[in-house]
Amino acid sequence: MIDLHTHTLNSDGELLPTELWRRAQVAGYRWLGITDHVDASNFAEVFGRVRTAALSLNRSGPPVVIPGLEFTHLPPDLIGPLVRQARDLGAPLIVVHGETLAEPVAPGTNRAALLADVDILAHPGLITMEEAALAASRGISLELSARKGHSLANGHVAALARQTGAPLVLNTDSHSPGDLISRAQAELIARGAGLSDAEVTHLFAHAESLARRLAAR
Repeated sequence: MIDLHTHTLNSDGELLPTELWRRAQVAGYRWLGITDHVDASNFAEVFGRVRTAALSLNRSGPPVVIPGLEFTHLPPDLIGPLVRQARDLGAPLIVVHGETLAEPVAPGTNRAALLADVDILAHPGLITMEEAALAASRGISLELSARKGHSLANGHVAALARQTGAPLVLNTDSHSPGDLISRAQAELIARGAGLSDAEVTHLFAHAESLARRLAAR
């Protein structure tokens, strides 16, 4: 399993990075992105903590931990500047909390994220065709979510990605131990979003390539 969007008690998750890593290891994970919720008040501190954990854990076998951040509920005009600051800190993986149907995310968040130097637009909800095309042109991955609520628009996201060529990833957005899933479960979620067998294969091949690129940064 490749999962590039998870949370620890450094934000609103339930587990230390080490416990999340161990549970992911038992579940057969090979790559694990830890991307705690951040804004201007805490992104530097949170990234430092997760990077320290990753440096230790990555000496102990899979899954490889990729330290990252999820900028969450920011006013859209703050997304670009904060993403640039996070890159200056060395953050290899940056996710933005997209316009999910399950939360009151500010309109314009999807577009602002896609214009910034991000890697994944998480649960982008009713993303527009123009925004999906922008993701395709900039090589930013759109997320299919395994998380309740955020997953409501998976079919819409998958359909627009197919039409525009935007890359897709499937993540759990895990906050609790029970949120982690197997590769088989992920495949079922992808098919439930309307992906064909060939598209599911491509989804996971892209996730593998993306994870390797991020880990090499």
